[in-house]
Amino acid sequence: MILPRYFDDVPRLRVQDPLARVLGCAEDGVLEYDFADAVRLTGHACVAVASAYWLTWLALEHLYPDSLPQRGGIKVEFRDDARSGGTGVIATVVQMLTGAAGSSGFKGLGGRFSRAGLIRTKPDLMMALRFTRLDTHAAVDVGVDTASLPMPAELDRLVALLSAGKTTAQQEAELGALWQARVRTLLLERGRDGAVFMVRPVQRLRSVPVAA
Repeated sequence: MILPRYFDDVPRLRVQDPLARVLGCAEDGVLEYDFADAVRLTGHACVAVASAYWLTWLALEHLYPDSLPQRGGIKVEFRDDARSGGTGVIATVVQMLTGAAGSSGFKGLGGRFSRAGLIRTKPDLMMALRFTRLDTHAAVDVGVDTASLPMPAELDRLVALLSAGKTTAQQEAELGALWQARVRTLLLERGRDGAVFMVRPVQRLRSVPVAA
């Protein structure tokens, strides 16, 4: 299988999954994912798939600064319903990387390692997603704004032709090259741009003791 070369330049994500350790799936439960895994899972590489991968990467980097992220130990809340826009595709990638799942997810083994119910909808979120550690309850909100990454006019024209079923083989090749150049720019040139990929720690309100 031949994939675009830039995939290898996108940082990989290493996590530790206690269930994988217990079941002998990986030494010490350590699993490693890369952007190509997200592409294989969804069948394509687009801005939504790239954003899902990188937002998860950034969120886990923030929540686990000194240790491996614990797959299965993270709750993920979405502002938008799974049927809205690319939310369903994004949730698919997030589930692969974090282990968090909806109501149909893994129910656990011997009362432990359940992942069901760890993906939820929370419409009042200010940003697109919230990742929360189950052990410490530390949380981070993340979102992406691709307004500064406009669709090139030629790519827009080719997409319109494709939608109408009027592209030639050469035009489809040109479309693919331009499409991947845009995804590459998002991940490798704008991945640390705070105006594009936003990461905001959630400030928890401390309880105030009631005076006697």
